[in-house]
Amino acid sequence: MSCKAETRRPCDAGFTIMELIVVIAIIATLAGLVAPEILRNASDAKVQAARAQIEMFGLALESYRLDNDKYPTTSQGLHSLRVLPRVGDIPRNWRGPYLRRPVPDDPWGNPYEYVAPGRENPHSYDLLSYGRDGRRGGAGEDADITSWGNTESQ
Repeated sequence: MSCKAETRRPCDAGFTIMELIVVIAIIATLAGLVAPEILRNASDAKVQAARAQIEMFGLALESYRLDNDKYPTTSQGLHSLRVLPRVGDIPRNWRGPYLRRPVPDDPWGNPYEYVAPGRENPHSYDLLSYGRDGRRGGAGEDADITSWGNTESQ
């Protein structure tokens, strides 16, 4: 596009509305193709993080059991991995803290459920996250993540 010297109007160097609409349509199409993959990766990362945290708690619980001959009770909870329990039978050989940091919530912001002795594991403990929905059962990102197996679907 050339500008003529005899006209007093400046050169039209901008985009037309049609060009902008085409660019916006292309961006929207690409976002529609890429966004589900990114969101899927984010949800997979949360499930993997929950599994890793449950494994980490399991190692700390085993160290606690080795020192005290039993796991913390349900009422003592995972908090007893950081601080000497003050409820129930006070462990005599507590050599904690067994975790460096306070017990976090699961990746969806819900507390982990700890039961000892466990319903699924009556000789040890049950530790689980109820997944994104925070309720028992579910599928995909809503599925339960447990200490006794991978993801549960009920």
